[in-house]
Amino acid sequence: MAEEHTTIGAVAAQFGLATHVLRHWEDRGLLAPPRDSAGRRHFRDTDIDTIAMIVLGKKAGLSLDDLAILFVRSPDRRTRRAVLEAHRDRLADQIARTRAALDVVTHVLDCDAEDFCTCPHFRAELAGVLPTRTPVPATLPDVGRSDM
Repeated sequence: MAEEHTTIGAVAAQFGLATHVLRHWEDRGLLAPPRDSAGRRHFRDTDIDTIAMIVLGKKAGLSLDDLAILFVRSPDRRTRRAVLEAHRDRLADQIARTRAALDVVTHVLDCDAEDFCTCPHFRAELAGVLPTRTPVPATLPDVGRSDM
């Protein structure tokens, strides 16, 4: 049985994408659907699988450059692993920052202080992000003096 070929519009609709997204991915080298004699793309099952992998990768936060390395440019397992480990580290950092932000917001919501700005816990958090302040001299130097 011959493999069914699907048009770009039908594939885009399947994934809820605009057709220009698929064209962009093709321009980036992530897709290479065959074309008919009139130049129309015809997506095969393998192309549709690749699109599904790209969509999944994008949902995981991978860039198109990362996906190109994973799917196209590098058959080397070590390189693919390095890309995924770097992405995992970025995600872990993002999760830690998000968790810290959630903790602050939750504390403010649950705080008994009339004004959360006076809450000692909030003030400690605030102190952690304030730049170190250098004391301002009581008198400013005289710019016009020559003995300086």
